[in-house]
Amino acid sequence: MAAIEEIGVLKGDDNNTSKPADDKIKFKDPLLTGLDRESDDDGMESLDLEASAKSEEGSVSRSSSLIANFRLDDDYDGETRDLFIVVDDPEKHTSTLEAYITFRVTTKTSRTEFEGTEFSVRRRYNDFLWIRQRLEEKHPTHLVPPLPEKHSLKRLDRFSTEFLKVRQAALQKFLTRVADHPVLSFDTCFQIFLTAKAWEFQAHKKQGSGFLTRVSDSLHNMSASYMMKNRPPEFASMHDYMTLLQDKLGVMDRIAQRVAKEQNDYMAELLEWGPCYTLWANSEDHLTGALLTMSKSVDECLKYVKELIDDTDTRFAQPLKEYLLYSECIKTVLRRRDAIQNEYDMVVDELAKRKDDKDNIKTSDQTYSIGALLGKDPEDVKQQKHDKLEVQIADLVHQMESLNDRTVVANADLKADMERWHKHKQRDMRETFMCLADMQISYYEKCLAVWENTIRAIQNNDHIQLPSTAAITENHEDAVL
Repeated sequence: MAAIEEIGVLKGDDNNTSKPADDKIKFKDPLLTGLDRESDDDGMESLDLEASAKSEEGSVSRSSSLIANFRLDDDYDGETRDLFIVVDDPEKHTSTLEAYITFRVTTKTSRTEFEGTEFSVRRRYNDFLWIRQRLEEKHPTHLVPPLPEKHSLKRLDRFSTEFLKVRQAALQKFLTRVADHPVLSFDTCFQIFLTAKAWEFQAHKKQGSGFLTRVSDSLHNMSASYMMKNRPPEFASMHDYMTLLQDKLGVMDRIAQRVAKEQNDYMAELLEWGPCYTLWANSEDHLTGALLTMSKSVDECLKYVKELIDDTDTRFAQPLKEYLLYSECIKTVLRRRDAIQNEYDMVVDELAKRKDDKDNIKTSDQTYSIGALLGKDPEDVKQQKHDKLEVQIADLVHQMESLNDRTVVANADLKADMERWHKHKQRDMRETFMCLADMQISYYEKCLAVWENTIRAIQNNDHIQLPSTAAITENHEDAVL
């Protein structure tokens, strides 16, 4: 994110109440670049700090309303989109051997490839995993969005409401990104995933490639990356960029986990701190009102801390983990592209070798060759070798042309997907960090308001009834739960 650029600060007469508009303090918000083409300063939106300070809200956190401007990208193609997918309604199923969750996948489309305009099916996580594997197999040079991890170390209960909410949002994002892809969204397997009934879908899943085939392809792609001799500079820089981005996101993820642990420890301390004031109020009659007010304020801050922890995990930590998975997906596609180019380079080297052998065979002496020693005419031996090399060269030329076409297509596919991915990444990262800042500001504003009200209540000697010991114990147990 670019730094905020100060346009200018003009000092006027303090007694002059009618300052011109140009005398107000303004700054350029680089995040609004291009959203308002008719605005001044080369398309940079000019925001008035004095006007925002006089707003009715009077709250810094209300700046989150700016996020609405950045979400225009989500509906930018709303008029041209013809495939809309919604994932909702998680439902638990219990069978003899296992218990699992299915999600309802609702599709609305106007595409002629579909046999209707609206479909509703239920799919489990393994079904999402299957469609992603099929898309990777059929479109190895395209960037297939990642799926969330099947198990979470933080949430051991995969049937909890919180876990299902996060899982549903991740699956929704996966299908939305596939539906917006100009190639993946037209795949026949993806259409079957969205429309097929349960028994039809299970029958189609059995037609997929085997596990050993996928493992051998993965090993081949990894070995090809290490054998690369002349990877194009643009793809080499792409690989370096993804490695660097992966490292940075990993550091941020570890910091976020450490901050979350500290916040959980703080919440545990508040759980113990609040009841202390309530119990203390039993033995201090002249401080009863103040102590109960303090206890109530601690409980409110405890609620706000819990909200901050949950929102930070959902709206900041999860997007970071998603882009960590995304970076690994991109490196996998790069390895597949390298495998195709490596095959092309090997065929080119082999073709050059065969052409040299063909040139050398013309001047070679076949008198002492194996064929001549077996009684064949040396000239016939030479002609046979020449003809054999001609056939090999023709075959290698055909392979080279085919692999060259595959390499060109792979390069074009990866470049187009990376360009699209960079746009989504910039938008998502911008919104994620602004959301994090807004959550932090909102949290501290709420806590500040609580303690300001507490000070006023104690100063005004507002009376608060002392609850019974049983009620104190019950409230404390509810808070712990």
